[in-house]
Amino acid sequence: MKAKKQSLTAFTILFIILAVLCIISILLNGQPIGNDIIENLNPDKYGDLVQTVKDGGTVSVVGAHLSDFFMAYPKGFQNAGDLIVFIVSIGGFIGVVMKTGALEAGVYHLVKKMHGKEEVLIVILMILFSIGGSTYGMAEETIGFYPLITAALVAAGFDTIVAVSTVLLGAGCGVLGSTINPFATGAAESALQSVNVPYSSTLIMVLGFALWFTSLFIAIIFVLRYARKVKADKGSTILSLQEQQDMKDNFSQDSGTVLEFTGKHKAVLTVFAFSFVVMIASLISYQDIAFGGNEDAYMKVFGWSSFLTGVPLGQWYFAELAAWFTFASIIVAFMAKMSENEYINTYLDGAKDLLSVALVIAVARGITVVMQATHMDFWILDKSAAMLRGVPGFVFAPLSYIIYLVLSFLVPSTSGLAGFSIPVMGGLTNTLGFNASVMVAVFSAGCGLINLFTPTSGVVMGGLGAAKVELKTYMKWGFKLFVAVGIANIIVLSIAMMLIR
Repeated sequence: MKAKKQSLTAFTILFIILAVLCIISILLNGQPIGNDIIENLNPDKYGDLVQTVKDGGTVSVVGAHLSDFFMAYPKGFQNAGDLIVFIVSIGGFIGVVMKTGALEAGVYHLVKKMHGKEEVLIVILMILFSIGGSTYGMAEETIGFYPLITAALVAAGFDTIVAVSTVLLGAGCGVLGSTINPFATGAAESALQSVNVPYSSTLIMVLGFALWFTSLFIAIIFVLRYARKVKADKGSTILSLQEQQDMKDNFSQDSGTVLEFTGKHKAVLTVFAFSFVVMIASLISYQDIAFGGNEDAYMKVFGWSSFLTGVPLGQWYFAELAAWFTFASIIVAFMAKMSENEYINTYLDGAKDLLSVALVIAVARGITVVMQATHMDFWILDKSAAMLRGVPGFVFAPLSYIIYLVLSFLVPSTSGLAGFSIPVMGGLTNTLGFNASVMVAVFSAGCGLINLFTPTSGVVMGGLGAAKVELKTYMKWGFKLFVAVGIANIIVLSIAMMLIR
C-alpha cells in the first residue's frame, strides 16, 4: 500500500518563504523605494534611512547575503522573545489545568444536566468553545472533547456532523473573532510593535467581538437547522453509509465512563476563568478610554494595580501576562495538591505542547528581520501603495481578506502568519491612511475562516478524525455556511475600514 503523502509543516513553509524572499531581494537589488514611504518612518528607529532621503538620496533594496538567511531564525527568536515566553507560559498553565480534569468534568457535567434540552446544550457549548477560541486561541485543546460530546449528541438523536460542528465551529468562530487571543491578535499586535505601526488594543477587541458575534450567530443558526432536521428524520443525514456505520459502531452506546464534577473541579475552573478575566482587564487601554490620555489621572485610579508586576492594569503586555499565568498555574497546582515534581513535569508538558508554536513565531519573525535588513518590506509597501492608493475602504478590506485566505491556507499557524505578514500589511494599511487595528481584524477573520475547513490544519483533521467524519462530507455540509460567514466578515470589515481612521 502506498504511503500517504505528508503535507509540508509550518516550519518548512516558512523557511521556503524565507529562502524565496532572500532570492527575490537579490534579484531586486538596487530597486529604488519611493521617498514618501521612507519619509513617514519613525526617525527613532529608521533615522539613517530618513536622513538619506532628507539629504536628497534614495533608499533601495539590498540583496540578502547567506548570513542573513543563516541568522534569521536566532535573530527572530530574539526579536519575539517576550511573545515566546508568554506562549510557553500559557501552555504550561493550560497543561496544569487539563491535568486536574476540571475542564473535561465541567463539560461532562453540563452535558448530563442538559439532557432533553440538547438544542440549548448545542448553543451553550458553541458559545463556551467560542469564548475559549476568542480569548486564548482554544483549538488543539478541543480534540479531547470530541469523543465525549459526540457520544452525548448521538445518544440524543443527532449525528456526528452536529457533534463535530458544535466543537469545531464553536472554537473556530471564536478564533475568527479573536479579541485577546495571544496567538492571533496578540501576535499581530506584537508584529505591529516591531515595526512601530500604531494600533489600539481596545479597537481590536471591539472589532473581534463584532466578528465573533456575527460569525457565531450564523454558525449556530446553521447547525441548529440541520440538527432539527436530522433528529426529526434520520434519513436526512448527510453522512455516507460508511460514516453512519462508523457512528453506530463508535458512538451509539455510552461507554459508561462517569466524570465526577467535584468541588475541587469547580474551584479550578473558577481560577481558570478568573485568570482570563484578569488578562482581559489588563489589556484594556483605560488611559485612553476613561481618562482621555491623561496619565496622571489614570495612575491615581489604577496605580495600585502595579503591586504584582510593577505595571498597572491597562499597560500589561506579554512579559506581565507570562508571569501572571505562571502564578495562576501554581495556584491551580496547590488546589489540586500536586507534588513539586508533578507540577513541574505537567507545566513542562503543557509548555512543550506550544513550543512548536513559539518556534514557528521565531522563524516567522526571522522573515521580518530579513525583510527589514533588505528593505524588502518597504519595497512591498511602496508597490502595494502605488497599486491601491485611492482605493476606498470597501475595496481595500475585501482584497486584504482574500489575501489572508490564501496565505492562511499555506501557513495555518496564525501566530506564524502574523509574524511575517502583519508588519507589511499593517504598515500598508497605515500608509494608505486606514487604521492598522482594522487590518489585525482582517487578518484574524481571514485566518479564522480558512481554518474552519482547511486540510492543512491539524485541528480540523484531528477533530474530524475523532468524530469519524470525512473531510469531503464536512465540506459538502458546510460550504454554504463558510460562504455566508465570509460575506458577513467582509461586510463588517469593510464598514470598519471606511469609518475608522
